[in-house]
Amino acid sequence: MSDVHAARRARLRARCSPAGSTALVITRPANVRYLAGQAPPDSALLVGHTGEDLLLSRWHPAPGGAPPDGEEGALRTVLLDGDTDPAVAAVSRAAAAGAAAAAVEEHHLTVARHRALAAAAPDLPLTDLGRAVEEQRLVKDEDEIATLRAAAEITDRALGELLESILVGRTERHLALELERRLIDHGADGPAFPTSVATGSHSGLAGHRPTDRRVEEGDFLTVRLGARFRGYRCQIGRTFVVGTSPADWQIELYDLVFAAQRAAREALRPGAECREVDAAARDLLAAAGHGAALGPVTGRGVGLEIGEDPRLSPAAMGRLNACVPVTVEPGVHLPGRGGVRIDDTLVVRPPADGGPELLTITTKELLAL
Repeated sequence: MSDVHAARRARLRARCSPAGSTALVITRPANVRYLAGQAPPDSALLVGHTGEDLLLSRWHPAPGGAPPDGEEGALRTVLLDGDTDPAVAAVSRAAAAGAAAAAVEEHHLTVARHRALAAAAPDLPLTDLGRAVEEQRLVKDEDEIATLRAAAEITDRALGELLESILVGRTERHLALELERRLIDHGADGPAFPTSVATGSHSGLAGHRPTDRRVEEGDFLTVRLGARFRGYRCQIGRTFVVGTSPADWQIELYDLVFAAQRAAREALRPGAECREVDAAARDLLAAAGHGAALGPVTGRGVGLEIGEDPRLSPAAMGRLNACVPVTVEPGVHLPGRGGVRIDDTLVVRPPADGGPELLTITTKELLAL
């Protein structure tokens, strides 16, 4: 993969330093990983104006790991002492190499850290790199999509095993911990985000943190989880009924959210406006009187982070491109009663290629567990 990461850095350099005089200092961990293939704690990446790139880190590996000043493919790794800020070291090296300016990720730096960079090389102008790396990360290559596909497979397996176990009487917190253990058992690096298990009146709440509430018969049970695999993250959300046949109101609400989710999935295509995809789900729920219950977004990009661009929301600007992975995740929560959320991770594909590729394949049938 070192050639892939070198090509990414070369593309960024050509875009952000066309005259070959500006060094680029990358500090946001997901961006470092995208460009370097790794993101050790306390690290910064210098994409040099001369073509020499350095990964600077205060993290020293265990004995037997990469040696100081070692080679990682075409990228040289420099280990720093514990008092040196890697971003400051990167700016200092850019100045020493004769760069005319250094472009930094101002949206990731604190004011104090930005001042420290300016003080380290007072004669080197600092410019804002903006979200150039995030924009480059937007469209995934097929290797990235294959990694996301593997993360989704791990997630589906973990969820499938939970559905085969006894749920009544167990707490939300216990079930969430078990799901995260199962993710790791199946090869995940860890959870993609804090696993959410919500039962009864908690079900359908976005971002619900598990509590000691126990699962009871007749509850809606909403589960949202995802695996982190080789840095890449996916998301799935499903809602079930526990221990009995669903009530009429549960069937009605579930069918409504499922129809909204399907409408948004079917709207995913290259060239579609992001807000158009959002409206496909939002308008259907609003017509049924639940518009206020839907959150500010019905989906978002995924990759090295959960919550990348693009956003699928009423105010979203821009259009979708092929090979962009997104979630589609509408939900409705009725205070005091519970609710439904259905989340999938998909990859935008043109109709000629079969339309959107569904990565999370656990059934969306309303199951009584």
